[in-house]
Amino acid sequence: MIQENKTTALRRALAIGATALALGGGAAQARDLTIVSFGGTFQDAQRELFFKPFAEKLGKPVLDEAWDGGYGVLQSKVKAGQPNWDVVQVEAEELALGCADGIFEKLDWEKLGGQDSFIPGSTSECGAGHIVWSVAIAYDGNKLTDQQPQSWADFWDVEKFPGKRGMRKTAKYALEAALMADGVPSDQVYEMLATPEGVDRAFAKLDELRPNLVWWEAGAQPLSMLQTGDVAMSTVYNGRITGLNRTEGTNMKLVWNQSIYAVDSWVILAGAENKDAGQDFIAFASAPENLSKLPAQIAYGLPVIAAAAMVPAEFAADLPTNPDNLAVSLNLDVDYWVDNSEELTKRFNAWVAQ
Repeated sequence: MIQENKTTALRRALAIGATALALGGGAAQARDLTIVSFGGTFQDAQRELFFKPFAEKLGKPVLDEAWDGGYGVLQSKVKAGQPNWDVVQVEAEELALGCADGIFEKLDWEKLGGQDSFIPGSTSECGAGHIVWSVAIAYDGNKLTDQQPQSWADFWDVEKFPGKRGMRKTAKYALEAALMADGVPSDQVYEMLATPEGVDRAFAKLDELRPNLVWWEAGAQPLSMLQTGDVAMSTVYNGRITGLNRTEGTNMKLVWNQSIYAVDSWVILAGAENKDAGQDFIAFASAPENLSKLPAQIAYGLPVIAAAAMVPAEFAADLPTNPDNLAVSLNLDVDYWVDNSEELTKRFNAWVAQ
């Protein structure tokens, strides 16, 4: 639980004592519903649109925490028993693995309006799609004025576009980008990665860029690196860039061509103390009248069909789900990464450490 100051702790202790006297016993105070997302401007928007309004509806506090992803984190919390997180936003690979391993609760789809109310591929028995997001190339439009990057080949071209490159520190996305930079068409990337030769080719291409790479792990880092000029280009989460432009008046540009899109979902950790309240929260956050407000705050697509239809055209143009953007994007192959993540992550981490 988030650390409390002394005054808050004292108030909680008094409340517990009063409850114990009233009941004639010493029952421990229930933990507040804890929702976990990926931080930054995205979580700021979620807090205003979902967390705070749901807390008012619930009549109880709702805590929110941030994480950077990683399936092992969720595994360890569930295996230890009584996890201190309830609802967690996860990436597609974590969802698939967690459902298979039984570390997530099954969702009550009657509360959520049925799986047919979501776009295909954004639901499972234990996960409800929350956003459609992309990893894409971004650059500062005030600094790259003479010519602009259009592809991963340009991202790799440090002669034409001098400067460092920011990349998320994961095998996923890096290997796809490397192959596209090496001339592999988007629709053949996973066919190539399915072969040992294709994986070797991706790592060989990463070798070329290694001297100019700056790794990031948290979604806010590449925004800072672009603003300070530490990198000339970086991979980013698309919504972060749009959010930065809206809030700080920056002129960051996004390259939709060859971007890679995926779905993030809400899950409830198995054995979570507040699983019932967690179900209610997911239903609240998925309600079209609530979810449709998100793109005005940050440019992520919406898996709930009715919510997507309610988004004003001025915001829909910036979403990964815009037809023009989808047409030039690559859909992350979740099955590929479920099957190969462990092996490729081990190899990638060893390569980074060289």
